[in-house]
Amino acid sequence: MAQGQAARATREAVPPVSRVAIIGGGISGLAAAKQMAAYDPVVFEATPSVGGVWKHCVYRTTRLQTPRPDYEFSDYSWKNRDDPSFPTHTEIVDYLEGYADEFDLWRYISFGSKVVDIKFLGGAEAGFTELWSGTGKAPLRGKPMWEVGIVTGDSNTVQYYKFEFVVMCTGKYGDVPRMPVFPPGKGPEVFKGTVMHSLDYCKLSEEETVELMRGKKVVVVGYKKSAIDLANECAQANQGEGGQACTMLVRTLHWVVPSYSIWGLPFFLFYSTRFSQLFYERPNQGLFRSLLCRLMSPLRSGVSKFIESYLSWKLPLGKYGLTPDHPFVEDYASCQMAILPEGFFDMADRGLVRFQRASAGWCFSENGVVLDDGTKVEADLVFLATGFEGKDKLREVLPKPFRDLVVGKSSMMPLYRGTIHPLIPNMAFVGFVESVSNLHTSELRCRWLSGLLEGRFELPSVKAMMGHVAGEADAMRRTTRFYRRHCISTYSIHDSDGMCADLGSATLRKGNWIAELFAPYNNKDYKEQ
Repeated sequence: MAQGQAARATREAVPPVSRVAIIGGGISGLAAAKQMAAYDPVVFEATPSVGGVWKHCVYRTTRLQTPRPDYEFSDYSWKNRDDPSFPTHTEIVDYLEGYADEFDLWRYISFGSKVVDIKFLGGAEAGFTELWSGTGKAPLRGKPMWEVGIVTGDSNTVQYYKFEFVVMCTGKYGDVPRMPVFPPGKGPEVFKGTVMHSLDYCKLSEEETVELMRGKKVVVVGYKKSAIDLANECAQANQGEGGQACTMLVRTLHWVVPSYSIWGLPFFLFYSTRFSQLFYERPNQGLFRSLLCRLMSPLRSGVSKFIESYLSWKLPLGKYGLTPDHPFVEDYASCQMAILPEGFFDMADRGLVRFQRASAGWCFSENGVVLDDGTKVEADLVFLATGFEGKDKLREVLPKPFRDLVVGKSSMMPLYRGTIHPLIPNMAFVGFVESVSNLHTSELRCRWLSGLLEGRFELPSVKAMMGHVAGEADAMRRTTRFYRRHCISTYSIHDSDGMCADLGSATLRKGNWIAELFAPYNNKDYKEQ
């Protein structure tokens, strides 16, 4: 035990002036620390552990939505990567801790260090130049650009440290719950029962969750992954005598998937090969590709309908009025697809989970909730699985005028290569772009960012980067009605190609043209040689 603790010795002191700060110790923060180890980075983590949302924002039954081999670092494999089951959240935290062990990342981490303020030291005009950070080149030039305010433990004292570069890895989830807004007299204040956001539920022990829900009339607001998992746990707690049904309040329908097999075919064939992604629009494509995408529209529609037919056959979506009226590809292209927990619809068939459509809206009453059509649903406990406001975490600590630049016209963060904001100098944002494997997305961006700091390539002009960002938003807008999430699922290989090209690395990573076209791409293809 003593030897293990010594191996995980963390940072004891933070120098007053350092080169690189990394804020957050989740997946992105660990990947950034590994890639930027040459700069002896300081990783500020507010909690006592690594893991981010996988440690602090999951339920006891939460599992990864991606197959194990598709969710691993390029240079650190799962010990049981042949296990076909989806990893539990505890397995993921163990895996991340093993990654930190393997690359000796603990020495960079300052636990219990909450970032409460960030000050810009570069002057009023520094962020609004023709080239990013003034030159568009390697930003580490020996001059502190940011001052980061830290509160540790129970102290109210803010200690400031200076850095040349800051990497924000605070993520999109956790910390700041998204709360619905109601007219006066129609919000939680009129409800006689208990209202709880899923974030608060995550902090309870298994015994506390069962005690909270058993024998209660529960309403879960939402129909995405966290809401489905929460309803599933509620149903499990209410099995047996005295149990009550859990009602899911569904505003927007999305496609749900029971497994990564469609009519016996592996899911990756439809979206995760270079050939399959040829027919989907990508950002800033030329005239020829635009014409190709238009000609291939029937094929894209056919693939989507093929998947929809399987889901409608495999799952009782029609029975419960849960068949979306939009194509499957729109959910996939916006990272809205949810993997069902095992036995979920079995619980519904037994009457332990019910579904109530609330597309027109809803509000609270004394005894539960009321839909805008007048339907009343009684409740003792209402869970709000309504998501998180990750961008608000950034706004809370960034100084003006940068805090007002966090969200663009499309409601997405305007990030070049999903990492650099063209108007915020010497700062990067990792973990704010979604894909089928967010781990791969973050790791490759951290490698790209390390190359930028090393001076391996120069950035385009601010105007060109803003144009590229706008092109991404336009491509997503034409692909899915849910484009407000920055999701690269249908052009993930093209996205990786761009970063590899910047780094001077090969974009074609397979051994032959057949594999290049028809084999799925994953993190192992991007292992550094």
